[in-house]
Amino acid sequence: MAIKTENDNGAIVVSENVIARIAGVATSTCYGVVGMAYKSTSDSIAALLKWDSITKGIKVNTEDEKISIDLHVIVEYGVNIKVICESIIGNVKYAVETATGFKVGKVTVNVEGVRID
Repeated sequence: MAIKTENDNGAIVVSENVIARIAGVATSTCYGVVGMAYKSTSDSIAALLKWDSITKGIKVNTEDEKISIDLHVIVEYGVNIKVICESIIGNVKYAVETATGFKVGKVTVNVEGVRID
């Protein structure tokens, strides 16, 4: 389902896929984030996603013109996970609100793995 707003001149409809891509780009630019993760329901193993399928690790829900975003990420070993998550939440909220004009109600970050080099 997409988020929609109307005014005297017409309607604006923003797809959840567009919101997910904006959130994915904002997340991947945060320090300490290796990439987005996709957790298979059959084997419950998180896999690192390639750039083309960045939106697979993101779930977007819209209710009453408020957006909630669930992110699944893999982080770099040795960095403070709490600080990374706070950075992700701030960046995603800012990027989505700036690009779409809609309010973000909640951003949830799920750390699915830690990569050790």
